[in-house]
Amino acid sequence: MSDTRSSFPVPASRDDGAQGAAPAGPADGRGRTPAPWPMPGHAQPSAAPFPPSDASWPDPPDSGQPASGWGSRRRPAEEEPGEVTAWGYPPYREARPGPREPQPPAPRDPLDVGTPLPAPPGPPAPQAAGRAPARGQQHDAWGQQHDTAPDPHALARGQEHDAVQASGRAVRGQEHDALQTPERAPAWAPQPSPRQTPPDRPFSAWETSPGRDPAAPFAGAATVTERPPGGEDLPADEPAAPPARKKREPYLDNVKFVLIALVVAGHSLVPTMDAHSAKSAYMFIYTFHMPAFVLISGYLGRNFWNSNAKINKLVDTMLVPYVVVEIGYAVLRYALGQKWTLTIIDPAWLNWYLLALVLWRISTPIWTRMRQPLLVAVVIYMVAGFSEISGDFSIDRFFGLLPFYVLGLMLKPEHFDLLKPLWVKIVSGVVVAGGAGVAIFLAPHVNLKPVYFRYSFKSMDMSWWVGLGVRGAMLVAALALSVALLALVPRRETWFSDLGTRTLYAYLLHGVVVLVAKDQGWLDVSWLHGPLGVLAIMSSSVALAIVLCLPETRTAFKWLLEPRLVWLYRRPAESRGTGGEPPAPRESSTPVPR
Repeated sequence: MSDTRSSFPVPASRDDGAQGAAPAGPADGRGRTPAPWPMPGHAQPSAAPFPPSDASWPDPPDSGQPASGWGSRRRPAEEEPGEVTAWGYPPYREARPGPREPQPPAPRDPLDVGTPLPAPPGPPAPQAAGRAPARGQQHDAWGQQHDTAPDPHALARGQEHDAVQASGRAVRGQEHDALQTPERAPAWAPQPSPRQTPPDRPFSAWETSPGRDPAAPFAGAATVTERPPGGEDLPADEPAAPPARKKREPYLDNVKFVLIALVVAGHSLVPTMDAHSAKSAYMFIYTFHMPAFVLISGYLGRNFWNSNAKINKLVDTMLVPYVVVEIGYAVLRYALGQKWTLTIIDPAWLNWYLLALVLWRISTPIWTRMRQPLLVAVVIYMVAGFSEISGDFSIDRFFGLLPFYVLGLMLKPEHFDLLKPLWVKIVSGVVVAGGAGVAIFLAPHVNLKPVYFRYSFKSMDMSWWVGLGVRGAMLVAALALSVALLALVPRRETWFSDLGTRTLYAYLLHGVVVLVAKDQGWLDVSWLHGPLGVLAIMSSSVALAIVLCLPETRTAFKWLLEPRLVWLYRRPAESRGTGGEPPAPRESSTPVPR
C-alpha cells in the first residue's frame, strides 16, 4: 500500500565540505536519531559519525539496520516506504541491469530495523566495468559522491519489478482466502488445474488434486474435499466422468422390426396362397417390404467404407452366415425327405438378400462418386427387364432393387424429418389403405412375378412397352408405400425398439420354422384359408419374429451366425517387419490427386 507519511525535504544545494552547513532533518518530527548512512570505506575514515560539514546526503528515518548482505532481503508483510533521495520520496525500486549488464544482487531494505548497523566495510573492490551506480549515486576517482540524475531505464525496470511483486502478493492473498473459504463446485463440473484458474477468480481448493504440477503455487497445501450436491462423497483426486455415450436412435430399429415381421408373415402365407385373402395380403406385403428394407440398408451403408469394423462385418455378418445358412437349409431339406441340393453360387430361398447386400455394399463407392446416381440406377433398373439375368449371386435382385439402395445412400437425417408433420401421417395412412384396396382388387387378375423385382419382360409374358410400364408402376408403388410406412412408424422408444437391433436372426432362422410347418401340414387347416386364417397366420408370424429377436436367441446362435474372425484380419494400427527389415509402409485409402 502507499505510504501516507509526508515527503522528506530535498536537501539544499551546497558545496561538499562547506563550513557551517546544517544537515537536513526529517520533516515528520519523530525525533528519532537516524543512524548514519553507510558509506564506502575510503570515503569515511573511521567508524565515528560523519561530521556535519561533510554530510551531503540526508539521513533516512528509522534506518536502524543497513544492508547486511546481498540477496537476503526479507519481504515485509506490507509494502514498505522507499528511501530518501534527492528527487523526493518515491516508492522503493530496485535497479535492474540492462540486457547486457550483469544482475546485481538486491540490497536489504534500509528501513529494516531488525539488526544494528555493522562496522563500516573495508576498501571496496574495483567496480566492474559497465555496472550502473546504485540508487542515483556516482563515485568519482577520489571516492567522492555526486548526485546524478536517475537512469530512466532503471526506473522503468524497477516499476515493472514492483508491479510483478505486487501482483504475486495479491494472487497469494487470494489463494489464502480461498483456502479459508473454499468455493463449492458441482460434481459434474470439470476440475481445472490451478494454472488454468483466471486471475480474477478466487483460487479454490476444490479444484486441486495431488496429481497437479509441483511447480504450481501452494503445491504442498492440503486438499479440501467437499460433499457434492448429490450427498455422496467425491474424492478430490477422482477424474472427471467420461462424456456420456450417444443414445441409439430408436426410430430405425422400430422400422426394422416392423419390416422383419412383414417378411416372416409373407413367407408364412405361401402355403395358403390359393385363398383370395391370402394372395391379396401376400401381394400387398411384397410390393414394398423388401424395397423398404433395401432402402434402409442403403441409408445405413452411407459410411460403410469409412470404417474398418464395417468392412470386417461384410465377411462376419454376411458372407459367413450366407455359407452357413446355405449348408443348413440343404441339410434341413434333405432331412425332410427332399433331394440333396447345395449350390453356393445360387442362393436358396431367402438367402438371396445376404449376397445381394454384399454386392450393393461393394458398389457403394461407385454411386457416391456419381453426380446423378439415382437417375443412373433407375435407367439400369428399367433396362434390366430386357435381359434374361441369371439368379447366380443374386444378380437379378441386385439390378431389380438397385434404385432403392441408391436412394438410401442419398438420404440424410433431415429427409426423415419431413415425415413428422401430422398431415404427412394422415396422407400416409390413406396411401397404405389405398394400396391394400388395390391389392385386394388386383390379386385375382394379375401375376405375382412383378412383385419379386427379378423377372424379365419375356419371363412375365409381356411386350417390352407393357413391361416398361409395369416395371415403372411397381417402382412408384413400392416407393410410395415405403415412404408411407416410414411416416407411420413411431419415432419414440417402444417395446419393440430393442428387438429391432437383432433382425438378422429373425431373417435367417424363421425359414426353418416355415419349412417344418409346411412339410408337416400345420397350415393345411381349412379355416386358415380365409380372412380369419390370414389374421391368425400374421399374428403367429409377429410372435415368431419377437421370439427370434430376443437376446437369448442371439446368445444361442451368435457363434454360428456372427462369428468373431479376429484372426482373419490385419490390425490397421499394427505394422510388422520380418527378417530384420523395416516394416513396409501402409497404403493410404485417401485418393492421391493426379
